[in-house]
Amino acid sequence: MALWQQKLHLLYLLILCLATVVSPHSRPYTTPTVTHLTDSFPRVPVDGAFTKTFGASNIQFLSNGSMATLALDKISGSGLASQSRYYYGFFSAAIKLPSGLSSGVVVAFYLSNADKFPHNHDEIDIELLGHDKRNDWVIQTNIYANGSVSTGREEKFYFWFDPTQQYHYYSILWNSYHTVFLVDNIPVREFIHSNTYPSIYPSKPMSVYATIWDGSEWATHGGKYPVNYKYAPFVVSFAQMQLSGCISDPTATGSSCSKANPSGLDPVNGPEFTKLSQQQIAAMDWARRKLMFYSYCNDRPRFKVLPPECH
Repeated sequence: MALWQQKLHLLYLLILCLATVVSPHSRPYTTPTVTHLTDSFPRVPVDGAFTKTFGASNIQFLSNGSMATLALDKISGSGLASQSRYYYGFFSAAIKLPSGLSSGVVVAFYLSNADKFPHNHDEIDIELLGHDKRNDWVIQTNIYANGSVSTGREEKFYFWFDPTQQYHYYSILWNSYHTVFLVDNIPVREFIHSNTYPSIYPSKPMSVYATIWDGSEWATHGGKYPVNYKYAPFVVSFAQMQLSGCISDPTATGSSCSKANPSGLDPVNGPEFTKLSQQQIAAMDWARRKLMFYSYCNDRPRFKVLPPECH
């Protein structure tokens, strides 16, 4: 009898262990060494480079305008938009996410021109999604061109750190060669501009946005785990903003960007930025092997025919 009790006890412990979810960022990761692109471009004051787009009462500019907090409560989320539009550029923010239960909360740092081209807009997204059941967040990247919203090109990653404890860099490098998504300067995804299918690559001037909003219906399997406003307000901090690139002149017929840059670098459309270095490729391979848990290119049930860039 004692032997059976012992076996049952061991079986219970095994089931408990299998049911326990280990937070990805609690695992010890040795991150790759990479060039810090964030060291190559100047920072801009948030209050000077951005305007409030919604939820103005939930936005605060702090530290002489060098940083901003955006909040989500029962009444509204909040958002900022850059005062300039860009043909291409390097765009980065140091972000500290809300702590605690975050299901349904979406924090986004992205480029879009939906206000200018409502029927054929372009968009490049870094979306930070509050997790369904745990306190963990996940990273989602996405890209649209010419209104191709029916073909979402999502890829999702676990964090290798706790994004609620301190600031981390989230960056987008976008030029006529490729679009690169980076987290703490580590590339996690590269989307290459191909002449074979140019229509799927963003090419029109875009603004930069920073937002927090309720994504319960969209981000949690049809509202299965909605935002719990008992824990509101949810506050995200944005700092060390970088907006470097080709500013669109609304009076010009096309791009007239100078190749000159005070740092000595071309504004991200020159030879230094046409492709990833071997160091960056190795780092991206590490991130995708260790931390990517969804790619649209592997979703056969979703696509009868995979998008062309997946082949």
